[in-house]
Amino acid sequence: MAKRRQQRVRVHLDPEAKQNAPAPEDIPHILRAADDCIGRAGRGMLVKILKGSKVKRLLELGLQDCPSYGYYRSKTMDEIGRIVDWMILAGFLEIQYDGRLPMIVFSDRGWEEYKPVYAEEMYQVVLQAAADPEAMEAAIERLKTTNREVILQLLEALAKSKNIGVVRFLEAWSAQEVKKVRAAIRQAMEEIRR
Repeated sequence: MAKRRQQRVRVHLDPEAKQNAPAPEDIPHILRAADDCIGRAGRGMLVKILKGSKVKRLLELGLQDCPSYGYYRSKTMDEIGRIVDWMILAGFLEIQYDGRLPMIVFSDRGWEEYKPVYAEEMYQVVLQAAADPEAMEAAIERLKTTNREVILQLLEALAKSKNIGVVRFLEAWSAQEVKKVRAAIRQAMEEIRR
């Protein structure tokens, strides 16, 4: 017996969403929440993260740890849904299918907007890990899975900071990285030491 091909789950965006633009300062928070959905969840889960929902699936995925979790706590799910739809219609986010399920992904525009936001978050992680040696290994593991473009922005920011306190962290990180990233880390350390 042949398998029946299952239909894709359709996504219906609210046509009124065009009038629900978030404040400019909200966009990085929405993109940060979307980052935790990439390849794992769709529009509905993004709305739940921003609302601060406690649904079982969200908690199973650990999405309550997202820095933007509950960002729109005071808004209704419908209001948040229209804002997310606006982000899709405005070209910050896109829907791509994984089999039959629609998943949230960054558009090129959204990714370019998000890179400095994530680089700043990782900058704070590095500063914290440099001050707390117990946090160093976890921070290095996280950096190993971070996008290379974000890593380069992070290293540029660290070099400009001239914060000599991060050199020990950078040395430990460098020892565990691939050749190209090691070279960029060495360059950042040289700039900091100057």
